[in-house]
Amino acid sequence: MSSIVFIGGGNMASCLIGGTIAKGFKPGDILVSEPNEASRERLKEEFGVTVGEDNKAAVANATVVVLAVKPQIMRKVAMDIAPTLNDQAVVVSIAAGISTESLQGWLGSSVAIIRAMPNTPSLVLAGATALFANQFTTERQKEMVTNIFQAVGYCCWVDIEDQINAVIAVSGSGPAYFFRILEIMQQVGQELGLSEDMARELASHTALGASQMALQSDSSPSQLRQQVTSPGGTTESALSTFQREGLETIFRNAMTSALKRAEEMSKDFAE
Repeated sequence: MSSIVFIGGGNMASCLIGGTIAKGFKPGDILVSEPNEASRERLKEEFGVTVGEDNKAAVANATVVVLAVKPQIMRKVAMDIAPTLNDQAVVVSIAAGISTESLQGWLGSSVAIIRAMPNTPSLVLAGATALFANQFTTERQKEMVTNIFQAVGYCCWVDIEDQINAVIAVSGSGPAYFFRILEIMQQVGQELGLSEDMARELASHTALGASQMALQSDSSPSQLRQQVTSPGGTTESALSTFQREGLETIFRNAMTSALKRAEEMSKDFAE
């Protein structure tokens, strides 16, 4: 009996598979259903998991079914597996914009469903994932799914499904915000005379160190910022420029835009 079945074997599925195996899950308890033969062979060779291409057969004995497919084909995939879905299984969707209501309509009205919003740093086991469960999900099922996503980083539960859209704005899309900042810092560093490699390494390690300090310190980000900002110094000059140019407003508008787009997608895919 396969405990975990992944429908789709792309990047996020691969990182979840790798993370769970690294945390002690048995490869023999994982099955991946993937239409691309090359992807199937890669997953089998890299992780030692069972692979196939028949979604209906794959889910028949599954305890956890992870739907790791694009939102655009989620409806077709969900309706395809519904007739053979094990009635004791919990279905986990990692697609943005697909509500549990829509999934229940496609899978069955009493199916246990969890929405997960992981982010791309999960690929290096440093992800941040928020989870939401519908009313048919048991505590045991929530525990199993928590273990899967904790294998690739931090995870938490939200009580209201709409909060998943806020999570998208903060951590789902968040890595791209930091990549853009790193891109700018590297470019400016080069303009100021540093080599490309040096500017990249300095900016990246600075981001890493700041993140680790934020996670490990009892101080708030505001307090940490104040600790590194000497009156009349270089950091104060830079931060004053951010304030004058409206950095907070830019970020607020950007994150609100991401939230609104997530809400629009939920409506689009519900039709």
